[in-house]
Formats: sequence, structure tokens, C-alpha cells
Amino acid sequence: MGPPDAILGVTEAFKRDTNPKKMNLGVGAYRDDNGKPFVLPSVRKAEELLISQKLDKEYLPISGNAEFCKKSIGLAIGDDNSALADGLNVTVQGISGTGALRIGSTFLSKFFPGPKTVWLPAPTWGNHVPIFKHVNMDVQQYRYYDPKTCGFNFSGALEDISKIPEGGLIMLHACAHNPTGVDPKQEQWDEMSKVIKDRKLLPFFDMAYQGFASGDVAKDAYAVRKFLADGHKICLSQSFSKNMGLYGERAGAFTIICNDKDEAARVLSQVKILIRPLYSNPPLHGSRIVATILNNPDLHALWLEDVKGMADRIISMRSKLRSNLAKEGSVRDWTHITEQIGMFCFTGMTPDQVAKLTKEFSVYLTKDGRISVAGIASSNVEYLAHAMHQVTK
Repeated sequence: MGPPDAILGVTEAFKRDTNPKKMNLGVGAYRDDNGKPFVLPSVRKAEELLISQKLDKEYLPISGNAEFCKKSIGLAIGDDNSALADGLNVTVQGISGTGALRIGSTFLSKFFPGPKTVWLPAPTWGNHVPIFKHVNMDVQQYRYYDPKTCGFNFSGALEDISKIPEGGLIMLHACAHNPTGVDPKQEQWDEMSKVIKDRKLLPFFDMAYQGFASGDVAKDAYAVRKFLADGHKICLSQSFSKNMGLYGERAGAFTIICNDKDEAARVLSQVKILIRPLYSNPPLHGSRIVATILNNPDLHALWLEDVKGMADRIISMRSKLRSNLAKEGSVRDWTHITEQIGMFCFTGMTPDQVAKLTKEFSVYLTKDGRISVAGIASSNVEYLAHAMHQVTK
């Protein structure tokens, strides 16, 4: 028997618990203020439109839905980006973010001319490590999170990045870093871009939360757009699981920005050759929803409202959790709860405190103290604050 998945194991234990006050803060999926899965109004309307068109269910091409690919990369780097006008992007549809990363890692393991090592932030999303190890790439880490401040270790990150062997590969979370919720400030991204350029590193951005972090899709894309403006060539994985709530539809994209049109044509040919034995071609319905929303001005405007509404609810839950911890009389510094961003919060609780929280209060989370803020509701935020105070005081 293999070991159970760390996050799915939390959900299984939660389901077995009979405590009516139980909370599942392990899963990275948005919930409304009643704790229920949320389908975006813009997605409902797009689906109604698609059903009325009575479309067929034929296979997509290997590279996916062309309109979806065009709108996805435009959303990430800006429709007016010169890379698009010059035809420098190779963008293919992937099976959400994980699938996009898998395409990228497979391509890089075969064609990347530099060291076959990827440098990941410490910590990083749990799936990054096996994705690169599966394609026989070496995995190393650079400093990122500072446990003392529950914030970004900027000087440590810069120092480590400046020592990465020239011509290497570095993974960056574009926004709403998972699992910590800690992001560099814009001026820190600017500095990181310079160091990464000096080291001639290839940046591979993972953007799973565009719009979901701050509520502003352009602001959340700052790092990606800044790196391109600074002359980097980049790889990019995108997911629409969080920002459109399309979790089970598996809608994502992988992009490589190339030097010229000829290189782009060659890269696309090789990416398609790699995709064919992986899964032949990607799913249809989710990509149609995305393309419909991004192509229709009314739906696009409604979607931007939906995204901001989700981001704002999470931001308000952070504030309520922090203020309720203060009300409980906690003397710990919880400022990081409101300073971190996105779906997750690295609470700074120890594995022992986490175990106690689960055993005594039926609050389920991962052992590293990460909570999904989306799993908190107005009805149970006081209970959570009380429980967290009891195990940390």
C-alpha cells in the first residue's frame, strides 16, 4: 500500500468525524459563506448559452481549443502584449494547472539546454516536486518563507537565487503563493527579475490564482508581465479551477514564450508530440466555458465581479479571524493572517498544535499549519478563533 495523499487524507478524516461543529480547512476549493461549493453566476450563464447552441462533442485538436488558448494567454500577459502580436507564444490547453505543469516539465526534461534541475521556493505546492521528479529532473529549493515573521524571506531568496548555476530553471508562483499565502511586493519582484536575468535563468511561472488573490486580474499578473517587459523568455502554467470555480472541468493552459516565430513553430510541433501519448487531447466543456466568458463582454464583466466577490470574502474572513483571536485575548502576533493573500494562510501553528486542534475541536487542516481561508464562514469564524487560541496560548 502506498501512503495516503496528505490533503485528501484530511478530507477523509473530516468525513468520519461526527462533531456538528467540525471544520474542513484542508481542501483548496472555494466555499460560499454557508460552506457550500459555489458555481459562479458568470459560469452558469455561459453554460446556458453553450447548451442553447446545441454544440457537438467532437475531439479537440492535440493542442486544445484554439479560442481558449488565445484568450487564456491574453488574460495572463495582456491582449496588447507584443509577444502575441509577434507570434512568439506557444500556448496549448492542458488538464488544468497540474496538466499544464506536466506538459512543461516533460518538455523541459527533453529539450532544456541548461542543467536538468528545477529550483523551487521552500516551501512550495506539494505536487511540484513529484511532477518534476517524474520526468527525472533534479529538484532543489531556494529560501522563500520566513517562519519567524510568517512572511517573505526576501534577502534569503535573493541570496539563494544569485547562487543558482547560470542557465538554470526556476519555478515562481505568480501570485497567492501556495501553501504560504506570502507574495513578494512589486518592487521585490522587480529586484528578483534583475537577479534572475543576470543568472540567465529560465523562469517557469505557476499562475493558479489570477484575480483570486487581490480581486484584480491585472494586479495579480504583475510578476509575469514585468518579467516579459524585462526581456525574459518564460514558461507559464495557468489554471481556471480557482478563479472560475471550474475545479472538476480541468481547464488550464501551458505557454512558452519563444525568441521568434520559427522557434515557436518548432516548439509547438514538439509539445504536440509529447501530449499525444500523455492524454491525446484535452477536455472540451471547461475550455468552452472559459472561452465564452472571456469572449463575451457582458459575461466577462460579470466574471470580474464574481472574482472580486470571492477574493473580498476571503479577505474579510482573514480580518474576522484576526479580530476574533484578539477578542479571545490572544497575545500572539497574528498580523500575518491579514498580510498573507489568496486562498491559503500559513498560521504558524506547530504540528502538535494542529493535532490538538483536530483532536479537541474537530478542525481539520494540514500538519504544516496551512488553512484554507475559503473554508471559513461567518457562522464559524468565532469558533475557529477560540479553538486556535486554546491550542496556541
